[in-house]
This record gives sequence, C-alpha cells and structure tokens, in this order.
Amino acid sequence: MSRSSLQASDLVPALCLITLLAGCDEPTVPTEKNRAAPVPIAEVAGGHSIRHYGMPMRVGAGIARTYVILSSADRDVPLEIGVALSERALDGLPAGEGGHEALFATLLTLPVKNPTPYQFVELDWNPAGHEPATIYGLPHFDFHFYTVSRETRSSIVPTNPQFAAQAANFPGEEFRPPFYVDAATAAGAPAAAVTVPMMGLHWFDVRSPELQAALGNPAGYQPFTRTFIEGTWDGRFIFDEPMITRAWLLAKRLSSGVAAPGADEVIPLPLAQRYAPVGYYPQAYRIAYDPRSRDFLVGLTQLTWRE
Repeated sequence: MSRSSLQASDLVPALCLITLLAGCDEPTVPTEKNRAAPVPIAEVAGGHSIRHYGMPMRVGAGIARTYVILSSADRDVPLEIGVALSERALDGLPAGEGGHEALFATLLTLPVKNPTPYQFVELDWNPAGHEPATIYGLPHFDFHFYTVSRETRSSIVPTNPQFAAQAANFPGEEFRPPFYVDAATAAGAPAAAVTVPMMGLHWFDVRSPELQAALGNPAGYQPFTRTFIEGTWDGRFIFDEPMITRAWLLAKRLSSGVAAPGADEVIPLPLAQRYAPVGYYPQAYRIAYDPRSRDFLVGLTQLTWRE
C-alpha cells in the first residue's frame, strides 16, 4: 500500500464490522489439519524442489529478483512464488525527501516457468512509510503480487473515465477472504476517493495487530512489523500484498550473516470460497532469511489450486 491519503481515524468505522463478524458464524478458514504443510526453508533453498528466478533488478546496494519453486515430482505444480532480496539490497536504500509521500517502485518480471496466476511483482520501498502515518509510518517494503497485466495496473488512474465505476465495482462475497474490509467501507467514503492510482482499492484484515488501537481495541495493539493486504479493481481481486518493515526483515538475520532463531516465518491466510482467475493461490505467506543464498525471502507459499 502506498500513495494513499487514508488516515488512522478513517478506520474507526470498521469497528462495527468487527462486531458484526464476531456475531456471525465463523467464516470458512482452513484448519491446520486440512492445510498443506509449509515448505521447509531447506527445501526452499534447494532440497527437493526446483527454483526458477526472474530477471534481477538493482535495489539498494544489492538486487531483487522473483522466484518460483516447483515440485520436483511434478514441475507443473508450484509450491511457492516470491521475491528474493540479496543482503545488500537492504543497504544503500534511498532516504527520500517527500516524507510519507516518498516511494521508490521497482517492477519485477516473473520467471518464464511460472504456472501461477501472478503476472508480475511491484516492489515498493517506502523510506518514511506512508499513510496512515500513525500506523504505517515506518520504513518498509510493499510486495504487490499482481494477477493482472502491467497495462491494467497502469490504467488505474483518475483520468480514466470509468475510474469511479471500476473502483466501486467490488468482487462478490464468495471471492472475499474472511475478516477483510475495504478501505472505502472503513473510511465511509466513495471507493474512488480512497483507491490508490496505479494500484487499486486496498482491503485490510481487521484482526491485524497494528490496527487494533484505531479500532478501539488497545489491548490487542502491536506496532506494525508485517501485515497482509489485498487489492481490488473492477470486480476482482488483483493483487496480494505482504507489507514488511525493513527492521523485521533484518531481524531474520544475525549480524554474522546466518539465520536468526525464527528466521523462517510462515503466516496462515484466510481463504475465500472462490478465486478468479482459477489457479494456484497461497494458503500462507513466508518471511525468511536463507543462509545458503544469503537472501531475504518474501513469498506466497502453500500454493493450492483454487477455483
């Protein structure tokens, strides 16, 4: 998420949605029993899988490149898709002079062998964070995994005559993951007013610890370290977005260049009933440090076929 003017106070109306969720039947969320097992970091690093890389791009003093991990038993089955940041990529990053408006975007191509619905990745470096500044005003990266083309992303601009109508065209309920609320509903504003140009309308998980103070639940609050956002445009979800602070990534690596305890973090995601387009989608996302390649990894993992 970036380039947004959404304020922390704008999220307060979503408190009523939390109350409604609590009073309804529990949404369908995969249990540990029926989830696919996480791919171990050793397997991600090489092991019993095949990893293909996309074209490297300069980020900071290092490089960023996408990757797709395929099953060695069936090379048409993806296990994980993600971004690998070399150690030096977290050094020498631009400081920016635009405050919370500063953003440095890098578009990353995916590997040629990519049996997933994702078409490209936008990696954003936000040196001073972004709005709401009281929540997300920390130096962090946004990893946008898009299921639409670059041309579609580029058409998401207010000068588009259909901008307001396409922004307000929400996916059907069956396509929405449990617990997620769109920024327009949270702010009580028209969708076009909070849709981020060149991105889309952002959706937040109302259980996210960094949102709890704004939502009237101070006991559940924790400062932002990592979160997972969804984005929509013209009737469908078009991107998945892990958003992670630079400090949280660095904490995965010890100063000696080896993985820190808890360096391989796999966070489960709530799943929608249906997906469009059909294909392989994540049941979790990974934040890790790979001591073999000396890369920081941010991936969509436990990919399973969804329709």
